[in-house]
Amino acid sequence: MRLRISYNAPVVLTFTLAAVVAFVLAQVGPESTKLWFVAWPKLYDTRSYVGLFSHILGHANWEHLLGNFMLILLIGPILEERHGSAQLLIMILITALVTGLANLAFSDHFLLGASGIVFMMILLASMANIRGGEIPLTFIAVAVIYMGGEVVHSFKADGISHMAHLVGGAVGAMFGFLGAGVRAKLAGKGTTSAEIQKILSAPKPAPKKP
Repeated sequence: MRLRISYNAPVVLTFTLAAVVAFVLAQVGPESTKLWFVAWPKLYDTRSYVGLFSHILGHANWEHLLGNFMLILLIGPILEERHGSAQLLIMILITALVTGLANLAFSDHFLLGASGIVFMMILLASMANIRGGEIPLTFIAVAVIYMGGEVVHSFKADGISHMAHLVGGAVGAMFGFLGAGVRAKLAGKGTTSAEIQKILSAPKPAPKKP
């Protein structure tokens, strides 16, 4: 039997590679390179606008990067298979933007790291079995343990952006509830579970030109 390595989760793997490249560039390049991979507390120039999205690629050190992407590489491929590559990419970008905007509104510090994406994925994964009118106990447990812990730790001056964790988790929960609503509507029309999964993970068609 011939074995081959497959690029099984293109969004998650590309995201990981991009973060590693960004980290290396920030280490070997000029100090100003790091400013392309942080969310700024105010909008000044091009870098501050790019940083609304690119801050999820920046990391303070190797341990920070490994800590985030061990979880992303564990949970991400499962979510990518369930929701589809296009939808997961959109979720990541929306989470990055919302976190960057929250940093603008509520913080006077620079923000970097994919922790918000990690928490988005954790909360989204915990809602895998959510159905209309039902909330999985696993989701409640995860929300209490992770989100509750972040609320408690937010009162400590530990240099960690707990706000980003809370925002990421909230966005992940929102995605989970929205997905459950779509599945409930499709199920009400007599669509089978396999057909629902196919519809949700299918890439959206490109808009037609006028």
